[in-house]
Amino acid sequence: MPVAHPALPRQRIVAIDALRGLTFFVMLFVNCLSGANGIPFGIQHMAASVDGMSLADVVFPAFLFVVGTSIPLSLNHRLAVAGGTRQTLWQIATRAFGLIVIGVFMVNTEEGYNEAAMGIPITLWALCFYAAALLVWGTRSNRPLRWVGTAAIVALALAYRGGPDGQEWMQTSWWGILGCIGWAYLVAAIVYLGGRGRLALLALAMLACVAWFMASGALGGNGVVAMHATHTSIVLCGAICVLLLFDGSRGGAGSPRLAAGAMLAAGLAVAAWLLHHLYPVSKIGATPPWALYCAALCSGVFVLLYWLTEMRGATRWTALVQPAAANPLVTYLLPVILATLMAYLHLRWWPVLMHGAVAIAFALLFSAVVVAVVAVLNTYNFKLKL
Repeated sequence: MPVAHPALPRQRIVAIDALRGLTFFVMLFVNCLSGANGIPFGIQHMAASVDGMSLADVVFPAFLFVVGTSIPLSLNHRLAVAGGTRQTLWQIATRAFGLIVIGVFMVNTEEGYNEAAMGIPITLWALCFYAAALLVWGTRSNRPLRWVGTAAIVALALAYRGGPDGQEWMQTSWWGILGCIGWAYLVAAIVYLGGRGRLALLALAMLACVAWFMASGALGGNGVVAMHATHTSIVLCGAICVLLLFDGSRGGAGSPRLAAGAMLAAGLAVAAWLLHHLYPVSKIGATPPWALYCAALCSGVFVLLYWLTEMRGATRWTALVQPAAANPLVTYLLPVILATLMAYLHLRWWPVLMHGAVAIAFALLFSAVVVAVVAVLNTYNFKLKL
């Protein structure tokens, strides 16, 4: 069937890469500081009982927002190349499935496992999974290796044991970070595809997600589904923002688009302020005020990056974060794999590196080193592609 989607650039957009790269650098920084002491209160995650958010609490919604900015571009490109909705839906489903699988495996390494029943340490089980994931999603041109990786993932799933008596299997729990991103991406991408990128429908879907959370709380609905609805609202905000700034069919350029993006950020902030009278700001609770405040912040940063890169032409600095932007999954998983390996070998960072100003300096250095390592891996085309 004919599809008339927004007129978007086919080349990579520097502002999106810059936002993605900055988000990953901040993620590396705050994750490295996890467990550190003597550092500013606003860097570490807020407790579930606190009405507020910190720098760490903005990272995950920034991931979701960036996913949203990528949906119109990737789906438009896919439709132009494949020429059909069916193939595009298949790509959406397989990409979401990969994120959900990785997320579920990762969340099952956090709690609920029974190492005695499994017969191996959970850290070794996790390292085997990461190796298998690299075979499945890092060797797309080598089908035999992908089948080996798939078989290994199935075997690891069957070997998993949980619960006090070791009789339980893997649990979806809260689906993990990547799993939550996978579900939000799946819903938002289908909405975009079904609505052919119409801004009004995307905005309506975003409002429906917020309404779902509110109705779920009032009627005692499923809290995990309500959480996914909130996450999806952030992804949809990202899609709306990129259309306001880059959809050529809307006419205008430069300042009018900048003003539209700024108005979106302001509108989201006002909506968050109003909803804050009903709900606390809580990442763990996935409340609408938290989601909309974060979406407003991300929209504002994206508008600033649009002005800086598209209107002012200041793009050279983005090379500092480009490696992470070009290889996001590897950037995300490398520190996780390192931490898992250190736990398996019973290694820890020196205590002096986890206190005060030294911890902040170490986190900045660690983040820079990870980005540099990813840059080297990129030269060898070592990537995970879902």
